[in-house]
Amino acid sequence: MQLRHVKNLQPAQSHVARITACCWSPNNKRLAIADHYRFVHLFDENGEKRDKFSTKPMDGKGTKTYMVRGMVFSPDSAKLAIAQSDNIVFVYKLGLEWGEKKSICNKFVQNSPVTCICWPHVRGNELLVFGVADGKVRIGTLSKNTCRNLYSTDSYVVSIAASQDGMGLVSGHADGSIHRYYFEEAGSLAGSAKLCTSATIPQCLSWGESIAAAGNDCKVTFYDPRSGAQQQCFAFDATEDREFTCCEFNPSGHSLVVGAYDRFRVFNYNMKQGKWEEGTHKFFENLFSITSAAWKHDGSRLAVSSLCGAVDMYDACVRRYFYKGKYEFTYVSHSQVIVKRLSTGTRIVLKSQFGYEIVKVHVYQDLYLVSHTPATLLVGDLGSCKLSEVPWSGSGNERFVFDNSQVCMVVNAGELSLIEYGRNEILGSCRTEYMSPHLISVRVSDSPDMDDDKRQKTIAYLIDRQSICILDLVTGIRIATVQHNNKLDWLELNKRATKLLFKDKTRQLFLYDLVTQTKATLLNYCTYVAWVPFSDVVVAQNRGDLCVWYSIDTPDRVAIVPIKGDVEDIERTDGKTEVIVDEGINTIAYGLDEALIEFGSAMEDRDYEKACDLLEQITITPETEAMWQNLSQLALQDRKLHIAERCFAALGDVSKARALNKIGELAQQAMGDDKVLNRHGYDHYTVRAALEILNKNFKAAEAIYLERNKVNEAVSMWEELFRFDEAISVADAKGHKDADKMRRTYFEWLMETKQHDKAAELREREGKYADAINLYLQGGLPARAAHIVSTYQVQIPQQQQEAIATALFKAQMYEKAGDFFEKLGLNERAVTAYRRGNAYIRAVDLSKRVFPGYVISLEDEWGDWLVCQKQVEAAINHYIEAHQEMKAINAAISARQWNKAVQILDMQDPHDPAVHRYYKTIATHYEEAHQFNEAKKYYCAAQLHKSAVAMYTRNNMWEQAHEVAKVHMSDQQISDLYVSQARQLELQGKFKEAEMLYRKIPELDLAIHMYKKAKKYDDMIRLVAQHRVELLSKTHLNLAQHFEKEGNYKKAEHHYIQAKVENVEEEGIQEGWKAAVNMYRSAKLWDDAIRVAKMHGGTGASRNVVIAWALDLGGEQGSKLLIKFGMVEQAIEYCNTRYLFDTAFDLAQRAMPTMIPQVHYTHALYLEDEGHFKEAEEEFIKAGKPKEAIEMHIHNHAWPDAMRVASAFDQASIPDVLIAEGKFAFSRKDYAHAERFFLEAHEPEMLVNLYKESGMYQEARKIATKDAPHLVQQIDLDEGYNAKSPVQAAKYFDDAGEYGRAVEEYFKITVDHAPVEKCVELWTRCFKLCMNQQPDSLPLAKKVVIEKMKNVDRHEQAAGLLELISEYRDAVEVYVHGKLWQKALGLAKNVSKDLEEYVQEMRLKYVDDDDPNFEFATPEAGIQFYIQKRNWEQAMVLARKRDDETRKEVAAKWVEHLISEEEFLACLDVISKDGISLDFRFYAIYSEMCKGLMAHLKPDGSQDLLSLRNGLYQLIGQMHTIGRPQEELNTMSTYLKIIHRYAMAPVMKQDGFNEYAAKLMMTIARFAGIVPADKAFFDAGTAARDIGWTNTAFVLLNRFLDITEAQDEDEPSLEHLDNTDFVESDIPFDFHISKELAVDTEPGEQVRQWVLSMSVDKKLEGVLKTVKCQKCSTSNWEGSLRCHSCWDEVDECIITGFPATKKINCKSCKMPAMKDDWNRYISKKRLCPWCNTQQTTIFNEN
Repeated sequence: MQLRHVKNLQPAQSHVARITACCWSPNNKRLAIADHYRFVHLFDENGEKRDKFSTKPMDGKGTKTYMVRGMVFSPDSAKLAIAQSDNIVFVYKLGLEWGEKKSICNKFVQNSPVTCICWPHVRGNELLVFGVADGKVRIGTLSKNTCRNLYSTDSYVVSIAASQDGMGLVSGHADGSIHRYYFEEAGSLAGSAKLCTSATIPQCLSWGESIAAAGNDCKVTFYDPRSGAQQQCFAFDATEDREFTCCEFNPSGHSLVVGAYDRFRVFNYNMKQGKWEEGTHKFFENLFSITSAAWKHDGSRLAVSSLCGAVDMYDACVRRYFYKGKYEFTYVSHSQVIVKRLSTGTRIVLKSQFGYEIVKVHVYQDLYLVSHTPATLLVGDLGSCKLSEVPWSGSGNERFVFDNSQVCMVVNAGELSLIEYGRNEILGSCRTEYMSPHLISVRVSDSPDMDDDKRQKTIAYLIDRQSICILDLVTGIRIATVQHNNKLDWLELNKRATKLLFKDKTRQLFLYDLVTQTKATLLNYCTYVAWVPFSDVVVAQNRGDLCVWYSIDTPDRVAIVPIKGDVEDIERTDGKTEVIVDEGINTIAYGLDEALIEFGSAMEDRDYEKACDLLEQITITPETEAMWQNLSQLALQDRKLHIAERCFAALGDVSKARALNKIGELAQQAMGDDKVLNRHGYDHYTVRAALEILNKNFKAAEAIYLERNKVNEAVSMWEELFRFDEAISVADAKGHKDADKMRRTYFEWLMETKQHDKAAELREREGKYADAINLYLQGGLPARAAHIVSTYQVQIPQQQQEAIATALFKAQMYEKAGDFFEKLGLNERAVTAYRRGNAYIRAVDLSKRVFPGYVISLEDEWGDWLVCQKQVEAAINHYIEAHQEMKAINAAISARQWNKAVQILDMQDPHDPAVHRYYKTIATHYEEAHQFNEAKKYYCAAQLHKSAVAMYTRNNMWEQAHEVAKVHMSDQQISDLYVSQARQLELQGKFKEAEMLYRKIPELDLAIHMYKKAKKYDDMIRLVAQHRVELLSKTHLNLAQHFEKEGNYKKAEHHYIQAKVENVEEEGIQEGWKAAVNMYRSAKLWDDAIRVAKMHGGTGASRNVVIAWALDLGGEQGSKLLIKFGMVEQAIEYCNTRYLFDTAFDLAQRAMPTMIPQVHYTHALYLEDEGHFKEAEEEFIKAGKPKEAIEMHIHNHAWPDAMRVASAFDQASIPDVLIAEGKFAFSRKDYAHAERFFLEAHEPEMLVNLYKESGMYQEARKIATKDAPHLVQQIDLDEGYNAKSPVQAAKYFDDAGEYGRAVEEYFKITVDHAPVEKCVELWTRCFKLCMNQQPDSLPLAKKVVIEKMKNVDRHEQAAGLLELISEYRDAVEVYVHGKLWQKALGLAKNVSKDLEEYVQEMRLKYVDDDDPNFEFATPEAGIQFYIQKRNWEQAMVLARKRDDETRKEVAAKWVEHLISEEEFLACLDVISKDGISLDFRFYAIYSEMCKGLMAHLKPDGSQDLLSLRNGLYQLIGQMHTIGRPQEELNTMSTYLKIIHRYAMAPVMKQDGFNEYAAKLMMTIARFAGIVPADKAFFDAGTAARDIGWTNTAFVLLNRFLDITEAQDEDEPSLEHLDNTDFVESDIPFDFHISKELAVDTEPGEQVRQWVLSMSVDKKLEGVLKTVKCQKCSTSNWEGSLRCHSCWDEVDECIITGFPATKKINCKSCKMPAMKDDWNRYISKKRLCPWCNTQQTTIFNEN
């Protein structure tokens, strides 16, 4: 916790002015301070004083001799309670806003002085708790203004504090006792109890994570809130702190501030270690005692007051940082963060209610907060300031959706969780793969007057792309499931969650009514749809029409408005609703009828009067008519008859309106008759019955009459409706005297009116079956007659039976006839009747029981009949039952049931031509459907391989075509087929397609020839460039020459440029563009030649062409051309560079005579290079450059010729000749001649310099003395300057007194010039020289010399020099750099405390990881140091010297580091050396390690793997012991089983148990998905292969190959894996396939070759070996632990991993094993392979 002083609220006085109490309001807006003068000062949250008021004495008039002993705000921040020593507690009402009137609202008068006070949050603002001097803790009830004893003690109450949750409180007493009290809401702990006894009077008491107590013994003690046990105690020096005067926990309960003398101390709770730690402390001289402290309720501020009246405010935080420049996050504790919006300054407190550490906070959409803790998830809405904290154990990869303003949707691992803002529990969850916001709709009722448990909370989401689930989130009950035929792409519930709109991929719009569970189609084409905000009105767009449903309960009533654009949005503001339409350039707003929309809101609020008034203002339309209907129904339900009457009148239903009017009159009459009724009379039975009759609920009306025993009225009602049956039923039921008469009259009437069927029913009810049969026959209802015979077993004559049968046949009621015959036992006739009536299901069912021989023919007839009825799909199975496979195939193809047709075909003879024809038909279908892989499969099945190839080539699928051709055709056939197809395509002009075929053969030369023949030279060049690169230049050249011959110079130019022309000798041209220039020159197209040369060769090349043009013209024309181009000078230069000097002289003489000397000069240079020096001399002289001639002779050492030319033409150059000859003589060490030549040239200085450069200072001094005496002194100096090393130079200059130069030379000295010690000596001399003789150079010496000494590890000498000049801090730095810690500390102690601390800090920072001489304060500190340095080996060295648990703990942390680096195999070495810690903190680390190891496990007999297996076994035992969650146990047990197999299989193999090892490895396939799927099947299969179990190996390795093929796809999936081979096993079908391969390529390829070789072995069965289930006798794979049929499970054998059918158990670990396998293994090994304990063979299970 960091505390930073913000401001002083009130300055200290020069005398005692004790601040007696201070407190913050829970809403964080007010700080109240009670001063020595009994005034209460109120400050705002920024520390600005806003108000104050004076407290009152108890009697209201007396003198103020009391003290304020405590002060606290109410939980709602509106009241302030003040405890006073004059036996009273006042409660002041302050209000929530500044400026509100203050008043005293409660007084609690006591018999003793009030000593302390607190206001728990339990029961809102109702209860106030305070302690009094007589030892009682009392509670005041504000609503009743009374108080009572909460509990009593015998000792003065000195302090009191409430718990963070407000459910409990503690009190401290003068005898040192601390009492605890829990309110009833706390459950079983309710009541008071003595918690503990403090060693001193607990005058400081507070309750946070622990209960803290402190007093005048300068000790701070922490107690357990439940047991009262002392947790920790901190003791301090009484001379410094004197006594502790106050303490206060921050709101999270994790930081405690304790006030003392001139200081306060801070204690922080370490959540990871579960203990309190002393934090920082603040010391303020002359502050005196701190009298009170108060935390702001968001934890961001601390107010502290003192004995002299000072009040200071501190900013408190653990850390603070900015988020995206928009928000400031202030961690006031580990579990509480204040989020501040920088733009507005608004704040919200994000707090974990459970005290968990908030890890990180994110802000989404600038409105929503999301944060994780180790066990919960916090979400919040910054707009409404609603926060939620829910239990959460996500993966960290959650996705959050905030489209709903009331609910946050969290998507995690395929599960959708809903969190309602403001509620600390998950609203609901569901599993769905479709997480798009358009496919999920959540509605939460937001009515403020509704209880939370009654609010409607509903979600609609997709189960699959064609099914919608609608779920009640309150009850968890599924409201409805909507099935649809097409894929859905949008859905949304209305506001009340009673209607669902959804749209499918075909853009059809549907409405689903959740109340009636019915679906209706609104539009067949819809591009936009939405609910109008806050209403049940729907707006949708159908092409150019805007459709509006104002009453969605009648979806056929729709208002249509033509529009021109696309709907963008719906806006509802300022009492109007508009649909925004984008019409391209403009955006148009179409207004909706607000009255109709308001009608819906009125209906929702059941304001029928308003709804009726709104409708009366609107003209009757189909839409409003539907609204009138809806309003009338609801009004009738709520018995608003006058509203219903108005509705029916508006609808023109006069009869109902009149009926309602009469019912109203009846109600008025009933009111007068019956005084008991309410004032409107609607509860009278006559009115209720009339209403039911109006609604056609006649049964309900009958029940109302019969409740009042009004039988006559009920009978009369039915008779008025001409429903005599119901009237007679009522009369019979109630014993009416005229019942028989009514029945006779009714029968006679029926006979007279020829209603024989009704009469028959009457006789049937009376039990007169013979009469009923005759009447049914007369009425033409033979089926009813037959029903009586069969139901009541009536015996009738044969003649009457025939009559019934004849009537049934005549009426073509064959099925009824068949049923009649069947019940009479006439089965033959029944089958015939069923056949005639096409009731084949009945016929087949009867035949199966009576005539089995008929079944096949009936199934065939049934199939034929279904085909005639166009129910072809249904006929397929019947043809199969009739063994008519060809008909079944025909039917399947006709029904387009291609998969079923293929299944039937696969069971037929593959060589049957008819089968081939059907395969061809199916292949053709798949080709038309562009499912080419399926089409290829069936073309090949039809032996039409060429058709498959042709199909692929038609669709430009060359790779697939080639694959088919390679498998089914020879190379020659492929070549012939492709060449013929390519030539056909060539004739059709499809050159690209033909090229692809040529590529496949490959016959690229044919493709090149094709393009050449078609004169498509660009494509020809492309192919040559790709596949015949060596011929590319030649091809370009040939084409260029071809086009040149044709005169097509432009194309020729292009190809010349692209070609690298070789062997073209004219003018040495070697580049392509030059060939193009030559072409144009040959064709005399000089302008084009110039253009090409300029474009590709630059200006110089173009000038050369111009010059060539001029040379071609020659003479005067050539000169004019050059003059025209202004290139005479360039032409001459061009000729000079090409040694055409005659032409150059000619041009110069004609056009530019001034260039003649230049031509001579160039010619001279040429002659010089050719060695014609005489001719060159002449040309130099003609060019007026004798100097160059002289230099030429000098260069050739022709000294006489040089002297001759100089003497004749340039006498000024004679000295130059002499000097050159002198230098030549000097270089040949002919010093005598050299001296003669230099002196003859009067250049003694030059000779002296040469001697000096050669180090011949004596000779130089001799010449200088004689001919240049002024150089003698300089020679002496240069001898020093040119010393061989800086050591010598420095010594020379030092001795000569040239200290500046000496220092410079000293600076140059390095260890390359002298031994280290000598260098240090010289550097020391340099430093002292600067100190004494060159003080200006001392800063540079300090920098250079010290650095050089540091570089040669002479830190002690360097630091000593710095000490000489009193640079102690720099000297310490040097000691630190050299790690001379004792010297550094010794010097630092003499300088300053800060410097000493710095040395100590740097000592720890710079210590080497492997420094054996460094001693840490504690071994734990050393371990932590090396862990931070990531020097794990050194950390383990220290840990191994500690106890075993420390060693394992450090090893676990090393494993955690290796996991982060993904070095999983390195973890094995660590575990092998140092074992596994059983501390629960590391379970997740070991689980993550095992997960990462799954892809790297190998059965190689590694001892590390055995160590890991044994460690995991012990870990799981510990997990069982301490009761870890079952999910963790299951996960770790699975990893143990897998690692056990890899560890034990090689051990068993080594011991000769090859079969056991193979079985263990084969069962690895059971864990596919946990072990990477490809690795699981590879390891299992290779184990089976190695032991010779070929069939099992083939199945498992074939599965491995299928998985590797799936891994090659962009998105690996299980969709195309065939699971047939594993149906009878417990090997999983559904597992994750990773994109990364877990098996190396080489062994994988070896397995592929083995599988391919075995697949052609006819002896191979290719199935898993099976055994019978002991329970249901179903075949299962021999290694399955669970029957795939009856799901009976068998224990796993720990020896083999196979089922332990004859089971015995290990006596130690109780693990099961097969008896024989156990005895065989134990007889040799004597150890249980699971628990590794000594065991014996077991022959008797008992």
